[in-house]
Amino acid sequence: MFSSTLSLFMRKHADWLTQADERILEFLREEGNHPPTAITRRMIEAGIDIEYHPNHVGTRCRELAKYGLLVNVGAGTYSITEKGVEFLDGDLDVGSLEKEE
Repeated sequence: MFSSTLSLFMRKHADWLTQADERILEFLREEGNHPPTAITRRMIEAGIDIEYHPNHVGTRCRELAKYGLLVNVGAGTYSITEKGVEFLDGDLDVGSLEKEE
């Protein structure tokens, strides 16, 4: 799970991007669409060392969606976008993205 460790060193970050954001993107890439509460629960069940409350994960999902890295597919369930995948692969500089309100 979360096999994109090598890409971590090639990723182009931005000031607004957090470690939680990367874990969320990695999770959704590997596990598919989930709402924030399920993301948190499944990460804990998988033994991933996270300290994020579901409310924080929800806030971060909404922020990632504003930058086009995630999309809300309905009922608070998020999916990673092509931009999100490009970032994880080291092919997108998220510092160049415009935030949509």
